[in-house]
Amino acid sequence: MIDHQLLSYLEEFISEERKARFLEILEQRTKYITVAIEDVYQMHNTSAVLRSCEIFGIQDAHVIEARNRKQLDKNIAMGAEKWVDVHSYNTTQSCIDTLKGNGYQIIATTPHRDDCLLPDFKIENKIALFFGTERDGLSATVMDEADGFLKIGMQGFTESFNISVSAAIILQQLSTQLKKSDFNWQLTEAEKLEKRLDWTKKSIKSIDSILTRYEGRK
Repeated sequence: MIDHQLLSYLEEFISEERKARFLEILEQRTKYITVAIEDVYQMHNTSAVLRSCEIFGIQDAHVIEARNRKQLDKNIAMGAEKWVDVHSYNTTQSCIDTLKGNGYQIIATTPHRDDCLLPDFKIENKIALFFGTERDGLSATVMDEADGFLKIGMQGFTESFNISVSAAIILQQLSTQLKKSDFNWQLTEAEKLEKRLDWTKKSIKSIDSILTRYEGRK
């Protein structure tokens, strides 16, 4: 349950413009599409993917860190990690199980399967887009568990884009398609309130002392 009194109290510490901006952005946020990043070796690529998620309104991102454990490059993420919910996993299988349990189709992005080119891909259900390592691509686990395969067509000699570029291209096209659809793709009212509270807290520098003061008033 969202503490509406707390939200109203905390919103006194941010500007009207910021409150309005939160409401505007939340209307474009979605969990209908989500992204999973599997053991990406170069962490600046993970940071760049998170930045694309934030730009295109993807609220959740899932990061699998079985081998490559590094901190996000905040200079590249540009604060995106504050606004996108990042879920971490130790294994690919646990990530897949969680997403499938939440009703997502697993879509492997790979240049090695011809199932569907990006312009032909149609969203029919909630989808989790999996992106793999720069060197090895997606693991056998993802390829075996995938409900579908998606690729970007290439006209040159190079086999594939950098992962962060691929994610940006795919998210731009699919988020546009989703928002033109009849699917109920927006966050629920409860989810919007939850994010308003979360984002408001993250916007206040002295949040700990302000929360302590609020608890004292109660």
